[in-house]
Amino acid sequence: MTIKELAYSAQQHVQARTGASFKRAHIYELLAASFGLNSYAAFGVNTVLAELRQNDRQALPQGAFINRRCIELGYRPDTATLATSALESFLSERQIGIASISSLISRLRGESPNQDDELEYDEDELFEPTDEAFGPILVDGLDAAASKGNALAHYALALIYAPDDEDDPDAGSSYWYEQGQQGRVLTGVEKEWAEAYASRLAHAEKYAHHLREAGRLGHQDALLDLAERFDDPSFFEQPRHDVDADPAAVAAIAERMGRPADVRHWLTLAAESGDTEAMLQLIEEYDHGDLQRCWTWAYLSRLVGTDLTQDAHYAINEDGSDYDDDVGGPAYVAGRDGVDLEPLDPAQDATARLAAQKLFEQIEQNAR
Repeated sequence: MTIKELAYSAQQHVQARTGASFKRAHIYELLAASFGLNSYAAFGVNTVLAELRQNDRQALPQGAFINRRCIELGYRPDTATLATSALESFLSERQIGIASISSLISRLRGESPNQDDELEYDEDELFEPTDEAFGPILVDGLDAAASKGNALAHYALALIYAPDDEDDPDAGSSYWYEQGQQGRVLTGVEKEWAEAYASRLAHAEKYAHHLREAGRLGHQDALLDLAERFDDPSFFEQPRHDVDADPAAVAAIAERMGRPADVRHWLTLAAESGDTEAMLQLIEEYDHGDLQRCWTWAYLSRLVGTDLTQDAHYAINEDGSDYDDDVGGPAYVAGRDGVDLEPLDPAQDATARLAAQKLFEQIEQNAR
């Protein structure tokens, strides 16, 4: 059911219960009032209608808002009372609710839910692309918002259509798809393979379209995804980056794209957050010409619990798994040698230690 079909059904239901005629435009306004919105135009800013899942907690329709909006639209008080009851029952029976687009994005990204979300979901049931929560009403609302230039809606749609990393890239059959495109009549499993391949192509096209549109509209997470998926440099060319992403992961993307200055920038952010692997990479590859800075990272690594100046070797099995003494068998050495740095003069050493201590205090403060 699309939003248009929902509004039509609601119109028929309300008219049958009240015996009065209601304009379709007024039904849209009453749907908005049902969830405390001042007008239907408010949908699509950060809120969309959604079909609820079985375990979702529904925000109850707000009868007082419906009644007041009815009267504002020119209906008699007795008609407004009947319409309020009719619309409340209609929405409850069909399990229609609302969801914030930002909350939807968080769920799709596997992030923790916001306590103020309009809908609450079981934390163990994060959205999946095949989930029934992505019914036509929700997608229709996102499409409508995206058509008006809403970057959040574009990004939510991109995440819905995003290819699953675990999916078989050869799902379906390109051969049978091409045969069908050339006019061959397909039946049975051949048709199924062709349809599966066509569906994958359609989803990939929608994913790329909505991701690029979200990026064009300035959505930072979309720009980062474009860099990761398509090697698009736009994210790194922005003057500022407002993303809640692992800086080490961003550095890895920049490294793959051959952007050493960006690699160093994001590794530095990771190191300043306590990432000892980032500290080690900076010492070995990017800051090796600045001995005082290297010692700052070395001292910071000690403060966070991993001394990079000490060897860190351990035994593994041939397949790379941790060695188990109880199992026995041949053991292999893995790990790293400690970094070997020239000593600093006393003044520089004191400066490096102080810098490391300040960074450590900031890490502790951020962890509170």
